[in-house]
Amino acid sequence: MAARHVVVTGAGTGIGRAIATRLAADGASLTLLGRDGTRLAAVASALEGAVAISCDIRDRAAVDAAFDRAAATHGPIDALVANAGVGGSNEPGEADRFDDIVATNVTGTYSCLRAAQRHLVEAPSPGHLVVISSVLARIGVPGYTAYCASKTALLGLVRALAAELAPAAVQVNAICPGWVDTEMAREGIAAIAAGRDISYAAALHDAMSAVPLGRMSDPADVAGVVAWLLSPDARGVTGQAIDINGGAYMG
Repeated sequence: MAARHVVVTGAGTGIGRAIATRLAADGASLTLLGRDGTRLAAVASALEGAVAISCDIRDRAAVDAAFDRAAATHGPIDALVANAGVGGSNEPGEADRFDDIVATNVTGTYSCLRAAQRHLVEAPSPGHLVVISSVLARIGVPGYTAYCASKTALLGLVRALAAELAPAAVQVNAICPGWVDTEMAREGIAAIAAGRDISYAAALHDAMSAVPLGRMSDPADVAGVVAWLLSPDARGVTGQAIDINGGAYMG
């Protein structure tokens, strides 16, 4: 990854932070995007040469400006890891979060992909677009209609964009993590516990009982898959969704 410029969205916490840390260790020049400027700056300060840009991916003009700034700072973009997104449940009615979840996870991701496309390195150098989807693109969960729909939509987006950009030597892929040991996952387990009036430990045990390996993945596990997709070892991989979920879904 030496001298390669990678943009990572949602890099302030969890999976995004782990991806940034791994790619920095591999020598990449990083631009980190996220809504929480304080957390983002803390991650960037620990990674040599990383630049943090606060940006709400729901704002297309702000996204375009952020990618323009990234390219002006580190040069053409070799890869984008589109990790930013929101989770949680949604219920029908006045407080339904469907529009916000879809606006962030689908429209916001699309805006980032198109903004990155304008600044990608020219062929024959390979460009990479990696989208972080979810195991909930594979299975349905009650109360998560927006999240399931948004993460499934990303797989269609990846397949279409992979076909569209292949002539320009751009590889487009998705990763579908299952339970990953992050703050978002812990909040999900806590919500399950509250909804069922059981302890956090009991809810965690029940959730892991559906995972053949019996544990959550570590954020570094996902970062390792990203590093592989950006490497020459994956030069024949495009339009794919890579599952990393401890066996919870086997396609």
